[in-house]
Amino acid sequence: MQIEKITQNNTDVARVSSDSTVICDVQSALDLIMSVKYQTGIKNIAISKTLITDKFFVLSNGLAGEILQKFINYKFRIAIYGDYSSYTSKPLKDFIYESNKGRDVFFTDTLEQAVEKLTAVK
Repeated sequence: MQIEKITQNNTDVARVSSDSTVICDVQSALDLIMSVKYQTGIKNIAISKTLITDKFFVLSNGLAGEILQKFINYKFRIAIYGDYSSYTSKPLKDFIYESNKGRDVFFTDTLEQAVEKLTAVK
């Protein structure tokens, strides 16, 4: 796993990249949070959806809620970027829509949009 610091609007974002899945369960999400915290001190994370298990996007199993709650509990913000067009689940689309209206969890199409959401001047 690699962590790259991106600065925009005087705000830092940790872009996570890897050759393998980074978030596959709640424990791996906590490991990511702690790794980013101790390596960079940054509390904004941008991660490609390809680095997250497909189970995350099946809302009925509760994994997304458990994982995202950890980010909130530790006062981290996350933007997950990638192509969501293959998902047909109305609950997932509604979840993405509602998340994007908030301030802590975002789903975007590109890394640039993810960084923009996390660094938007309020």
